[in-house]
Amino acid sequence: MPAPKAIIFDVNETLLSLAPLKVSVGEALDGREELLPLWFSTMLHYSLVETLSGTYHSFGEIGSAALVMVAETQGIEMSMDGARAAIIPPLRSLPAHADVLPGLTALRKDGRFQMVTLTNSNDAGVTSQLTKAGLIALFDKVYTIESLKKYKPHPDAYQKVLTDLQLKPEEVLMVAAHAWDLAGAKNVGLQTAFVARPGKTLYPNAARPDYVVKDLQELAEILK
Repeated sequence: MPAPKAIIFDVNETLLSLAPLKVSVGEALDGREELLPLWFSTMLHYSLVETLSGTYHSFGEIGSAALVMVAETQGIEMSMDGARAAIIPPLRSLPAHADVLPGLTALRKDGRFQMVTLTNSNDAGVTSQLTKAGLIALFDKVYTIESLKKYKPHPDAYQKVLTDLQLKPEEVLMVAAHAWDLAGAKNVGLQTAFVARPGKTLYPNAARPDYVVKDLQELAEILK
């Protein structure tokens, strides 16, 4: 693959660990930490429902609603305020995975790439996340879907970044730990890299990513 001129990074799970959120959500669900994947998939499901139906709530609001729904299926009482308290504060204070700071630093030192993020979180949320994780200075720009009001993997989310950067799809690499995100990026024509975080796997019905790596340090070595 030709070296990209820009690299787009997904944020949640790709750069930031959801471990504190797992604890918070588990506590809200009577200690049921194993329900975090169900909550996360429900949140993604309804972000796509809103995109396809032409409605919009922030990712935090959808996440809170999804937690209320999961609680109800498990016979656990939960209010929307309680769900927000369990999700939004920890979501904005997630730590970076151990490989992220050295990996991003190596890519930044390389000097060939514009480095940006693209997340389904809102503007204030991702700014808080990257600042508290000590990563924000490593990025040239921070993009969200807030103004677009269409969640990834809608093609318009990726096209928004391409338009702003004034680059062709084949000149940009999308990095994510989510197969659905990379499927959307590949559909637009971007190069793609899958970060194989624990518990994450590829979607067999989508084109295989151009790179499959265990972490960002490995990606930096490959691109070098």
